[in-house]
Amino acid sequence: MAHEKNHDYHILEPSIWPLLAAVGAFIMLYGAVMLFHDNGPWMFLIGLAMVGYVMYGWWSDTITEDRAGDHTPVVRISLRYGFILFIMSEVMFFAAWFWSFFKHALYPMGPESPAVDGVWPPAGIETFDPWHLPLINTLILLCSGAAATWAHHALVHENNRKDMRNGLIIAILLGMLFTFFQAYEYSHAAFGFSGNIYGANFFMATGFHGAHVIIGTIFLFVCLIRVMKGDFTPEQHVGFEAAAWYWHFVDVVWLFLFASIYIWGG
Repeated sequence: MAHEKNHDYHILEPSIWPLLAAVGAFIMLYGAVMLFHDNGPWMFLIGLAMVGYVMYGWWSDTITEDRAGDHTPVVRISLRYGFILFIMSEVMFFAAWFWSFFKHALYPMGPESPAVDGVWPPAGIETFDPWHLPLINTLILLCSGAAATWAHHALVHENNRKDMRNGLIIAILLGMLFTFFQAYEYSHAAFGFSGNIYGANFFMATGFHGAHVIIGTIFLFVCLIRVMKGDFTPEQHVGFEAAAWYWHFVDVVWLFLFASIYIWGG
């Protein structure tokens, strides 16, 4: 009786995951530096595999805790606050790329050549037409976000697991289609990553967004698997709620990218 739990908080057991995550992230960072110096991708891939393993194991433990009833209302609030802080950090991450793009667009002065000073995009850069494939991709991502919202509404307001599953499937397929079109667009780019500040800013901003789309698609896919296993209720669905928030964040960032880089910046 002295050790009986009489509070709504979840006291975590000692875990190896934070240490493994730090080691894997360091190896991945070191491998990326080595990759940039033409020393092969293997160190980076080893670190990436470690980080992926930690993510799988750590979140598996979290799901186990949820099924065991450890995620009380108080714990769910803290999980939501934690994920909101994570999204805020992601906002600042993308703010850095927008800052760089607008700085060079408004004050296009670089060391390449005095002839290109005051010109944006730099001379010789053939930008994408925003009203063709970029516009199609925008509509695809917005429709995917709408499907995720449908899935959330089906669970919370109707407890309709069939519609929730269908909404998630549509959102995932559209996310995969967005990634395919993004890769197709990259393969037809008339400029490269190196050699000019426009290409560097374009590929860093849209490329990192593309990585977030892939991560978000995996996030939704995991939620779909959990739905099929009987997880989530209208009262307890923090994991799916976090996935929906993340997916809408990806939507909003793309709208800013489309408006600033493809339309205004081109």
